[in-house]
Amino acid sequence: MSTIREVVTIFVGQAGTQISNACWELFCLEHGIEPNGNVKKENVSPGNLFRTFFSQSQKGLFTPRTVVVDLEPTVIDEIRTGAYKKLFHLDSLITGNEDAADNFARGYYSLGQEAIDETLDRIRKICENCSNLNAFIVFRSVGGGTGSGFTTLLLEQLSKDYAKKLKMDFAVYPAPNISTVIVEPYNSVLAMHGTMDYVDCCFIVDNEALYDICARKLEVDRPTYTNLNRLQAQIVSNITAPTRFESVLNLNLEEIRTNLIPFPRLHFPLMAYAPIIPSHKAAYANTTVQQITSECFEPANHMVRCDPRIGAYMSCCLLYRGNVENRSEINNAIGFLKGTKSIRFVNWTPTGFKIGLNCLPTVTVPGGDLAPSKQTVANLSNNTAIRHAWTRLASKFDLMYQKKAFFHHYLAEGIEEDVFTDARANISALLEDYIEVET
Repeated sequence: MSTIREVVTIFVGQAGTQISNACWELFCLEHGIEPNGNVKKENVSPGNLFRTFFSQSQKGLFTPRTVVVDLEPTVIDEIRTGAYKKLFHLDSLITGNEDAADNFARGYYSLGQEAIDETLDRIRKICENCSNLNAFIVFRSVGGGTGSGFTTLLLEQLSKDYAKKLKMDFAVYPAPNISTVIVEPYNSVLAMHGTMDYVDCCFIVDNEALYDICARKLEVDRPTYTNLNRLQAQIVSNITAPTRFESVLNLNLEEIRTNLIPFPRLHFPLMAYAPIIPSHKAAYANTTVQQITSECFEPANHMVRCDPRIGAYMSCCLLYRGNVENRSEINNAIGFLKGTKSIRFVNWTPTGFKIGLNCLPTVTVPGGDLAPSKQTVANLSNNTAIRHAWTRLASKFDLMYQKKAFFHHYLAEGIEEDVFTDARANISALLEDYIEVET
């Protein structure tokens, strides 16, 4: 039996809380855990590896090893009264009394300071019950105040208290043409600057890319956040599957980090998933390894709006699930891709691809948008094209900063102007780093 290496998940802010609903719904389905924490005996996964994400209570019930925190109570109250209210330990759901008002400084300086001790205390208690703590995985949006400011404060503290533990970040970034918050550029630049040194690997998602996938590929006319979050949960499932299931060719979280991140600052991989087939077409789906491998390199299958074909790949991890019978199928698919010349690697990466293979097929939510598939693949790739997303964000930041627009809201909460200039300079340095590795 494999050693259980526990993972603590942390969901922050409104977006994080809503993503947690989708993730735990899917994880429970995968491991046969009912909404009240009972396990369906016939569904217990081999080796009990699901304990990496779940802990067992004295009554034998399983609860997520998680903390869900928001500075205002509304969204988390929906969990407390919803279908999964008995799944979570009540102390794991942490709320304040007022929201961060889409203001990084409120989340970091004023309101955040009131919630940080309770949050860290709960995380410490969870960690004390772990025998072999492996990693923290954080989910948040960087456009709002709590997801940007409070998460920055939290990651700073986690880096002090758990310096040697892996920290992964799933961050919803502002979409190019869909903006729900005017001050998103401020919050996002401040958040990225604030957490740059505290996160080992940050997977970026943007809502516009998810909307497009739901609308065009899954044929959902008006996608809701539930549609978007379930799609994101599916790829999170593929990334974490090696830690939760026995597999023939495993890639644990450390191996993913080691193989994806060539330089500490360039830790923003792209994510893609294939096949993406609407549930009403499930009967007609007939996929091959070569087909899904090619699909997961298409821009339309990526979870962030940028075109990897205009950048250069530094690294790529392909995580397969399902009845991929042998490694030669995968090798042939990769050989075909290399032959097309549409995938360009930087000249200092000789091999480029790292493969993971898990024989258990992906589970989909009954009645959901996505058709079940016998073979799926998640593509995690570190590509210099991500710098174009930073460039878009930086230019929007500059437009507001030149006028000092909305500035007084931030200064009133205790932030100093130097923090803005330092954050913007850090983005410029990051862009230079990407340009340098590409040439």
